[in-house]
Amino acid sequence: MVFEAKRVVGIDPGTKSFDVVCVEGSRVVYEKSIDTVELVKKPELLIDAVNEVGADYVVAPSGYGVPVTRGDEVFDAEKFTIEILLLSSEEDIRRGFELGEIGAQVYVAMAKLAKHIVGSYGSRVFFIPSIVLLPTIPFYRKLNKIDMGTADKLAATFIAIHTFAKDKGIDYSDVNIIVAELGYGYNAAIAVENGEIVDAVGGTTASIGTLTAGSLDLEIVAHAGKWERWDVFYGGIFHFAKAYDLNIFVKAYENSEEPLASLFTSFVEGIAKDIAKVKTVFKNPKKVETIVLTGRHSKVPLVVKLLREYLPDMEIRPCGMLEGASISKEAGQGYAAIGEGLAGGYFSKLVKHMGIDKACGTVADYVAHPRAEEFKNNLVKRYKELVKNPRLCK
Repeated sequence: MVFEAKRVVGIDPGTKSFDVVCVEGSRVVYEKSIDTVELVKKPELLIDAVNEVGADYVVAPSGYGVPVTRGDEVFDAEKFTIEILLLSSEEDIRRGFELGEIGAQVYVAMAKLAKHIVGSYGSRVFFIPSIVLLPTIPFYRKLNKIDMGTADKLAATFIAIHTFAKDKGIDYSDVNIIVAELGYGYNAAIAVENGEIVDAVGGTTASIGTLTAGSLDLEIVAHAGKWERWDVFYGGIFHFAKAYDLNIFVKAYENSEEPLASLFTSFVEGIAKDIAKVKTVFKNPKKVETIVLTGRHSKVPLVVKLLREYLPDMEIRPCGMLEGASISKEAGQGYAAIGEGLAGGYFSKLVKHMGIDKACGTVADYVAHPRAEEFKNNLVKRYKELVKNPRLCK
């Protein structure tokens, strides 16, 4: 089948850097990485990068995710981004600025970008789901989950499925792998059975990360008192050691220097545990022989070496890249590729196979705790108010 080539830009809002990637068909034709700290100082850098590509479609940063939504379906792009995609409020942003949180400044930059591209591209803008919104995961695995992997984790998994199938010469329906996405601040382990995501642990539901505390003992929550929106970005090994480069921990591990050596062990062992956890859901776990690594920290040799020691019965391999890519991360390529598929191009088969176009609801739909009932109801209410055609689950 021959598809008309479309230039589709994807924007991956990483904790460490933002990637802007453009694909035509299955090939990357443009990529640019912008340091997040630099972007906060000059938000126009991101807008300039998008404008210089000359895209037919743009996939906007989608944070915690939303059912596939076009730009012209959104009434107020800034409010939509802050409240629905980033699960925040103007008050959260104001408090974040007062506390000097770079995350608050990044959120503002993302909201401004959304306003610009929706105003410029209208219906040619896509916002995409996160993992919890996919219909391929049964609801009982979603209970009390919001972040099973944000939109960037879905995007990275999209590339992992595509490149694995291409490398092995198999159909998407024959892909049975676990994707371990190791970003600068957050990790995820994603179970892919027959080319579909069937379970995942990610973000603050995963084990301890570099920035996030990971799956937090609720006794800590109970005794900590009031929590700020930005507290979810703290508690990881970086904060414990007040060191913000994983290579420092690698050297400490190699030299048996405590406590950094043990903190590094906790980080890698946690990834192995998350992988083992999602492996249990496969109908035939013995068929799952491969772990595909994606993300910034998946490139650290000692991380790979130790994972192979923790998981000796499984092949651990890096994710392939789309043709033409050299500097962009898998998530950036995935954002662009998903958009290309949604536009009816080369990747449309995989978009449909993974059920991305059938995503529905809000990320709070499966929260059962009574303390979160007001948050859950408010999110659904605002989603209905900010989107023309809300795609609620039946």
